[in-house]
Amino acid sequence: MRLLALLTLVLLIPTAAVAQELPADQAQTLAVEGQLLLIDVRHPQEWRQTGVASAAETVSIHDPAGLPAFLAKVRALADRVPGRPIALICATGVRSDFAAKLLRQEGYDQVFNVREGMMGSTAGAGWLDRGLPLRPCTHC
Repeated sequence: MRLLALLTLVLLIPTAAVAQELPADQAQTLAVEGQLLLIDVRHPQEWRQTGVASAAETVSIHDPAGLPAFLAKVRALADRVPGRPIALICATGVRSDFAAKLLRQEGYDQVFNVREGMMGSTAGAGWLDRGLPLRPCTHC
């Protein structure tokens, strides 16, 4: 009995912290339709270099005031439409995965990682190679 309880705990803990994944093209479609809050978590210099997904908000995980400031900015965006799913994107899915796990720890249960990112990864070609729409970052 104790072994079964331990096994269940081991299997459930990682699942609770893992973000679901979303392909870039689907993230774009849902964000444009207003069904998803898409947030680019890269550094402002990266936004300047490549542009930003056209339907994305920009909140850098590299906030000079640290992760609490990052979380506060994301919370402010999410509070505009409570309950709307959130998708996070970075260059290759690593930082967005970390940020998604942070949000899940903060109680957000509908968090997605665009794991292929802007540049592509093992998960897919990436936003840029897919030719998905971009906009320049005018506030970077």
